[in-house]
Amino acid sequence: MAEITASMVKELREKTDAPMMECKKALTEAAGDMGKAEEILRVKLGSKATKAASRVAAEGVVAINISADGKLGSILEINSETDFVAKNDEFLKLAADCAALVAERNPADVAALSALSLGDGTVESVRSGLVGKIGENMTLRRFVRVEAKGQLASYIHGGSKIGVLIDLVGGDEQLAKDLAMHIAASKPKALDSSGVAAELIESERRVAREKAAEDAAKSGKAIPEDILAKRVEGSVQKFLKEVTLLGQPFVKDDKLTVEALLKSRNASIASFTLYVVGEGIEKKVTDFAAEVAAQAAAAKK
Repeated sequence: MAEITASMVKELREKTDAPMMECKKALTEAAGDMGKAEEILRVKLGSKATKAASRVAAEGVVAINISADGKLGSILEINSETDFVAKNDEFLKLAADCAALVAERNPADVAALSALSLGDGTVESVRSGLVGKIGENMTLRRFVRVEAKGQLASYIHGGSKIGVLIDLVGGDEQLAKDLAMHIAASKPKALDSSGVAAELIESERRVAREKAAEDAAKSGKAIPEDILAKRVEGSVQKFLKEVTLLGQPFVKDDKLTVEALLKSRNASIASFTLYVVGEGIEKKVTDFAAEVAAQAAAAKK
């Protein structure tokens, strides 16, 4: 059986806002699998366990470069160890230079970008030189280059911690900026349901089915299969509206969905990219005092 440490319980609580004991029980049931434990809590606790879980652990910035005609652009994330370095002028210049190189030179990946010429050397030599000078590691993480079907617009928020690049066909500059701000605030996972990962949809379907089974067990009444299927599908459709850009209520007028807004303006979104600095990067922080206390208490039992 996997050891369930105090730091694991703390991490799950921060992700879900569920009570400590429920977190421990879920981790035990999931044999220490954090993702499965989160699903278990969602089944047992419903919306209480859906607190935003994107605990940003890495620092850095998002940089965006758009050509003067709005037809070519790039968005890039570069990470640092601390927020202090993320505000360093030389670090910010490296981020801006790299975003420009992505747009201009179209590198295939981070390795190709690192090999491109920059100043008197390469991107990699500039990066490594800056690491040596500041004494903190820095990494080029990811980028996207866009050749627009319409016009590109962007939005940077929170000290360059959140960046959006959007390709809007039709509409106008103000609509593009409003939509970019909406994306930064609402953080959709995809433009429409076709872009949502199958595993995310299946996870929602599984959670809804298990939640229904638990409700049936509490009430002592079985749910007919046709009713269960409708309930599960309803939960999935609700999830898709929440995580797809077209299905979300527009932040400046929640009576309109983004899809309805676009139709009213005879516009469409060809693509968008949303970067949140450190998203998906887990930095392990061990609370040694809590672990020692928990282990001492367990030893007394």
